[in-house]
Amino acid sequence: MTDIRLRTPAPPAAPAGPATAAPAGPAAAHLSGPGLFTVLLGAALPLIDFFIVNVALPSIEHDLAAGPALLELVVGGYGVAYAALLVLGGRIGDSLGRRRLFLAGTAAFGVTSLACGLAPNAWMLVAARIAQGAAAALMLPQVLATIQATTTGPRRARAMSLYGATAGLSMVTGQILGGLLVAADLAGTGWRAVFLVNVPVVLLALLLALRTVPDTRAGRPAAVDVPGTALLALSLLSLLLPLTEGRAAGRPLWTWLCLALFPLAATAFCLTERRADRAGRTPLVPPSLLRLDSLRRGLYLLLPFSAGFSGFMFVLAVTLQQGLGMGPVTAGLALVPMALAFFGASLAGPRLVTRFGSRVVTAGGIVQGAGIALLLATLHYCGGTGTGPGPAALAPGVFLAGLGQGLQLPVLMRLMLSDVPADRAGVGSGVMITAQQSSLALGVATLGSLFLALAPAVGLREAAAATLLVQLALIALTVLLSLRLPRMH
Repeated sequence: MTDIRLRTPAPPAAPAGPATAAPAGPAAAHLSGPGLFTVLLGAALPLIDFFIVNVALPSIEHDLAAGPALLELVVGGYGVAYAALLVLGGRIGDSLGRRRLFLAGTAAFGVTSLACGLAPNAWMLVAARIAQGAAAALMLPQVLATIQATTTGPRRARAMSLYGATAGLSMVTGQILGGLLVAADLAGTGWRAVFLVNVPVVLLALLLALRTVPDTRAGRPAAVDVPGTALLALSLLSLLLPLTEGRAAGRPLWTWLCLALFPLAATAFCLTERRADRAGRTPLVPPSLLRLDSLRRGLYLLLPFSAGFSGFMFVLAVTLQQGLGMGPVTAGLALVPMALAFFGASLAGPRLVTRFGSRVVTAGGIVQGAGIALLLATLHYCGGTGTGPGPAALAPGVFLAGLGQGLQLPVLMRLMLSDVPADRAGVGSGVMITAQQSSLALGVATLGSLFLALAPAVGLREAAAATLLVQLALIALTVLLSLRLPRMH
């Protein structure tokens, strides 16, 4: 049961926007400073909620008598719904207006957070978490598309850097805030506070959005691609559901049937989208988007980067809490150097790109690899039997890893969307985030499973070291792939 309680859900990464597309919608649309703050506040909520619930899982298990499979669904149900509906959320925002969808998604996120906090039993909590993931899928694509449609040049680069910094801080804030809220037991709410805290934040975001966020939409609204939407959802569900739920359920037959269904559903989706494109209709994922060199090459790099990132977060969280005996608050504080480094690198990104172009991504991979190598050495040489390094000893390696990630992710996302037309901003953002979210789930399932399989035989610290070696191989792959990125300035 311990591996379930300490499972760290993969965060969604920190997408950033393009650098060159022209604004869509009214010519006067302009995102002010308060408006940028508002959309970033809305974007932070789903990212925080990936982490904040992890610390509360032991209390949820105790209070609601939830077994391992239900605990996995509390975590995985959110992520599966989120990933499966992201592209659809971007398409609807392009057609009906991104501000309207941002308001609707934010309001729905608040309502479903309240439902999570008041859930009387485990199954009601699972249902509310799935609905919460669907609300996040409506809200998040509008943030990227709004920034793309209402900013240009240096202002867009700065906004995208702030988006990346927000994501880095949100990941750590979730861990720390979750530990503090559960430990504080405010008014006897216990674990419920990790969900209820969203409600006042959502109310603030809604009030600000009504006053500060401009409305934009695609110049040529397209109808919803129903067959494409259904097949994409089936493809992602058949892949992500068995990966997130299968281990806790004991790998029953249905998990293998789902995995066997995945390539068939994915192939049917690709054929359906190509057929719709040839027929003159607008598919959910236009094949022309994937023909964009910047987006396609960026996706090749994003996949191993995201898988390695989520595996790193999972292994580090479990190792800190179980292997090194840290409490949830201390474990969260141990990640603060990573957040600070990520924040600083994100802010420096636009200036570095102006001078060095996409080679910033290559340098980021090298720095990240140095951080992981330093963490490996720290885990191996610091502390004896029954003891281990503390947050101070881990700080240099964690800092370098965060610095490298911050140099890569915002620049990569900005590059990937740089050639996407503004009237397809929501679709492009949805495609990118969906690919990343699926890779994050794969990273936890593969690297996390390797770590948990090795731990009983060799111990948590040695299992962590072996898993981090695999991540180093993934980082080497991202460095090589980054050399093929378009030179961007």
